[in-house]
Amino acid sequence: MLLFRAEEHIENWRRQWNQPRGATLTIDQAWRLANAWYPNKMDPDWRRATLDETEALLANLGLTGPFWNLRN
Repeated sequence: MLLFRAEEHIENWRRQWNQPRGATLTIDQAWRLANAWYPNKMDPDWRRATLDETEALLANLGLTGPFWNLRN
């Protein structure tokens, strides 16, 4: 994960390293994703989420589109 201050910084980094534009998250979105992804990972009964559960979690957070498509 890389943190940027503004869109122009993202574009400068992307051009400098010749990388395609990926998904970007605000700090709030990243925080909500982390809280949803790891709420009980230290619980002895924890299990990895299924693909369907993960897709539902991402959709509930508004993370949709090609970057977030886990089936490709």
